[in-house]
Amino acid sequence: MAGKLLANVREAIRLRTAMLQVEAVVKMPEPGFNVATIAAKRRNKSNPWFKRGTLFRSAVDVLRRSAVPMTAREIAETLIAGKAPEASRKQSKDLQAAILAALRKRDGAMVVGVGGGRLGLRSLLSCNRACQQPGRQP
Repeated sequence: MAGKLLANVREAIRLRTAMLQVEAVVKMPEPGFNVATIAAKRRNKSNPWFKRGTLFRSAVDVLRRSAVPMTAREIAETLIAGKAPEASRKQSKDLQAAILAALRKRDGAMVVGVGGGRLGLRSLLSCNRACQQPGRQP
């Protein structure tokens, strides 16, 4: 525990020194610049159910198990059913949006829109259609 504390103190000193050096470099061209006006970068909140890169694979698994095309909402509800912590309304909407974005990104390559209109139904391409596309391996 004492080793971690000492390492953290050293890291804090290193960061403080680096910040002072950046401030000195920024003030070289404009000496009156106020460095305090620079906003800190906002960090993205991670998804409590899916690690980075696993959401699309999980959505594809749900589509594989399904006999009919599904909307992003149905896929999201299937994925978070029974998972803890329970999803709030905002988290549910964000998850649906992430699934829809991932499916649209791969539209025509692995996933295809079905039915047209505003339904937003998605289905997997069959292996025959996916493998016949140029550059695809069977």
